[in-house]
Amino acid sequence: MILHGIEAGAGPPLVLLHGLFGAARNFGVVQRALAARFRVLALDLRNHGSSPHAHGMDYPTLAADVIETLAARDALPCYLAGHSMGGKVAMRVALDRPAAVSRLVVADIAPVAYAPGFRAISAAMAALPLTPGLTRAQADAALAPAVPDAVMRGFLLHNLALGARPGWRIGLGEIIAGLFDIVDWPAAGSLYPGPTLFIAGERSDYIRPEYRGPIRALFPAARFVTLKGAGHWVHADNPAGFVSVLEAFLADPPAGISSPGE
Repeated sequence: MILHGIEAGAGPPLVLLHGLFGAARNFGVVQRALAARFRVLALDLRNHGSSPHAHGMDYPTLAADVIETLAARDALPCYLAGHSMGGKVAMRVALDRPAAVSRLVVADIAPVAYAPGFRAISAAMAALPLTPGLTRAQADAALAPAVPDAVMRGFLLHNLALGARPGWRIGLGEIIAGLFDIVDWPAAGSLYPGPTLFIAGERSDYIRPEYRGPIRALFPAARFVTLKGAGHWVHADNPAGFVSVLEAFLADPPAGISSPGE
């Protein structure tokens, strides 16, 4: 599948992959900052943003979409960075096609299976009455019981098209059908030996100390940094720090990496 993407800047290709219910546009601030040095491509993964909808949310399939898209854009090899679900996609791309990834950045996720999540949220989204004239305030109120966090509701509602015929822009049915695959991590029969950086949010527990063993088994050159003042959405919580860490890691040779944001 050829994915939709937003491109900016010139230089070595740097590819950004978003998380579940996100989109390429979520990287707007980061992309603009990095475009001074890189050809930055932010992609919409399948069933997200403006990319096609189709069944299959397992990581080998999502990785194949990314590889096909980047080959079509003449953007391989590339620097590859992904957040959350996009981080798992990025890891799978690097494992399946090591020569296609010059350096790998994984933001607040590990190559492990996580507890099932997002079922209540996705069910509330699917149950939203998509009646003509639906307003954002009405949609926000309808999601509130299942999604009490107002920031999270706002993030989800970016995917809702209002107007005479309201509807979800994303492939919500396909995502719901693939939720088990999204939280899972399928076994990989290879490793990625290239430079790899795992960025954890200071207020997040997605990368636990016990995950370092599984990480190093697949990514033996892995390095770790914790981004100050950030939760799971590291690039949104501390964009300046996130950009600083990426620039240091992607320098050739890499500059020293610290933990910005103090």
